[in-house]
Amino acid sequence: MSESGPCFYAWCDEVERIEAFAAALSALVIPGDLISLMMSSEKGCKTHSVDAVIEMIRAQFGGWNNAHVLSGVMLGDSERIIVFGLKCYTDESEGRRPWGPLRLDAGERKWDFFPHEIAVHCGPRSVEAEAAVACQLIQGDIEDLLLRLCAPDASGRVPTGACANDDGDWNAPVEMCATYNATAAELARDLALSWVSLHDKESVSRIAGMSLEALHARVDAAPRGARVPMRGDSELTRSLSRETVLKGLAMPPTALLEALEAAAVPDDAWRAAEPQAHEIMELLRQLGEAAEGEGPPAWRADITTRGHIRFLEEHAPFHVRRLPNGGILLATHPYRTLWPLWADALFVLGLMS
Repeated sequence: MSESGPCFYAWCDEVERIEAFAAALSALVIPGDLISLMMSSEKGCKTHSVDAVIEMIRAQFGGWNNAHVLSGVMLGDSERIIVFGLKCYTDESEGRRPWGPLRLDAGERKWDFFPHEIAVHCGPRSVEAEAAVACQLIQGDIEDLLLRLCAPDASGRVPTGACANDDGDWNAPVEMCATYNATAAELARDLALSWVSLHDKESVSRIAGMSLEALHARVDAAPRGARVPMRGDSELTRSLSRETVLKGLAMPPTALLEALEAAAVPDDAWRAAEPQAHEIMELLRQLGEAAEGEGPPAWRADITTRGHIRFLEEHAPFHVRRLPNGGILLATHPYRTLWPLWADALFVLGLMS
């Protein structure tokens, strides 16, 4: 597991990349906070002005010269303040080593973003309930940051993006913990991108901008019966077939979306943990409102054990959000992937083979 916070990725045409970067930066940075800019040319500046940062990037961006900004962000859900790194890469740079093309790193260390302990009631503990609380404490922030990167305004410059709990490459969308698509009509892009990435060993950041028709052609060109391995609990979910992807691409987008929504139901283990999780959340609320040294009795519990992590890997719920801009956001906890959601939806539709 990575020692850094979650990483967010977004794709857009290079001609609009600086504008997309500027919009995301404006949506992320705390007004008046110090912004540190470093270009690959080792030129940079420190300023409180977003406009000054963007002006310098416009003057230097291109070729091998990428942009990297550090500043502070207030997380929209938890209202915590952490350091973020926002990076913008050129196509020429991406051709040699795909890092972006737009990338957001949340926190300098893992525990800047993920809570490592919480207050719990004195008495019997529940690893499951504590894990559910750990999920609730960050899930809103994950979704908020992905949308601030991909859809900070109504421009639609970014057609797709994703989030993962590591600091590596942008992997197959079904193996990420969250994805964004600017239009519900292209929701199957996640499936097609995943197939092409896994089957043809392609970096997602290099092919994310391909049209749905071009992705369809890439899938169709694969041999009949071709499959790619997946991490699944059953024989049916341990691979994804070419035929399943083609059927998914042929499915009406509304039917695919409705199947994903129907599949995004918390399982029995999660529902069993929710009542005690609500009690812990209420305790945290009371302690947050109490004066120092006052409030209900409580003690600090470590929520980073293997038991907590495993519960989230296996049971964290999925969110399927229809966005006001017409886009779709799929998300779960960073310790889990979206593949179980997709597998259930494809099975219900009768597309798994």
